[in-house]
Amino acid sequence: MLGEPVLEVSKLCIDYGLPEDGGVRAVTDVTFTLRRGEVLGLAGESGSGKSTLAYAIPRLLRAPGVITGGDVIFHQRPVGGGPSQAVDMLTADAETLANIRWVDLSMVFQSAMHALNPVARIEGQLTDVLRRHRPGWSPAQRKERAVELLQMVGISADRLRAFPHELSGGMRQRVMIAMALALEPALVIMDEPTTALDVVTQREIIEELMELRERLGFAVIFITHDLSLLLELADTIAIMYAGRLVEMATATELVRAPRHPYSQGLLNSFPALHGAKKRMVGIPGAPPSLRAMPAGCKFHPRCVHAGESCLSVEPRLARPNGSFSARTVACTLQDGSRPTPAELALPDPAETAPSRFRTPAAAVPAPSDPNQNLTVGDLS
Repeated sequence: MLGEPVLEVSKLCIDYGLPEDGGVRAVTDVTFTLRRGEVLGLAGESGSGKSTLAYAIPRLLRAPGVITGGDVIFHQRPVGGGPSQAVDMLTADAETLANIRWVDLSMVFQSAMHALNPVARIEGQLTDVLRRHRPGWSPAQRKERAVELLQMVGISADRLRAFPHELSGGMRQRVMIAMALALEPALVIMDEPTTALDVVTQREIIEELMELRERLGFAVIFITHDLSLLLELADTIAIMYAGRLVEMATATELVRAPRHPYSQGLLNSFPALHGAKKRMVGIPGAPPSLRAMPAGCKFHPRCVHAGESCLSVEPRLARPNGSFSARTVACTLQDGSRPTPAELALPDPAETAPSRFRTPAAAVPAPSDPNQNLTVGDLS
């Protein structure tokens, strides 16, 4: 069961460089709410703004990245218990941010080999965060906790004295996950944690991650370009294109009945594991340059369903016309202004249930484990 909100992002805008210096907008008006214990998947092609968004949330975005608008509210639970306190991450001072990072909000960065210090032993890197945030702990207590963390992710204690280059790619990634969970945060942001790993190692890490999430109850923002991976682990999936959210839905809703042409294109870009053979169809063209964004819908130059209105009107995220679901999509095909192609008008899973079991859209709560037992093979 998902809990109260842990993170609220509203109309977040991020630029690279200032407008007067020829800067470009990388993220535009991103809005979402993440609840405690929820897994939110962010998917999209390279350059869609996923990592930029991830680094902006804990204020780790480096120059020339600039947050130019919006709000990021993190709900921090006091150490002694009690109701959570709302912290504005965009106006918080350095001390407040330092007390939130790793304690309440941590991050697993891309490429563990580069994220880990190559000249420091694993023990030193695991205990460094404990030394900073648990100053009362003795060296023996810190080492004991480091051993627990390694064992938690399936690595033996004798690897504490190893350097990063002495570990396999999968082991380095596990070390990064252990480091992120050292202080049992409420939210972990994972930026493509399984990239460049073989599929067997990916599977092992994902299974361990989901087991830890069930045990510790933390929320996850999982960023990847591999939509098939998110279908198996995410409660909610957000599709990004050209720095914008174009669709948000549960994993079941997205795989059974995509509403945005871009989402459908991503789903059609990888094969099902069983069922009849189908010709794979890629998405034509390439994502737009940040310096030359098309007018109207940013996807229209690549969209086979683009209409006249798409050339000038940029759609906003909204509930599809006539839908009982809480999902949202940014497409004029779903606002009732023009006919919707059959492949983008499949009934939502919730709408195929008997009417007496339906929940009115306004009363739909945050999704809770809607994709249980869902696998990539369900695409067939």
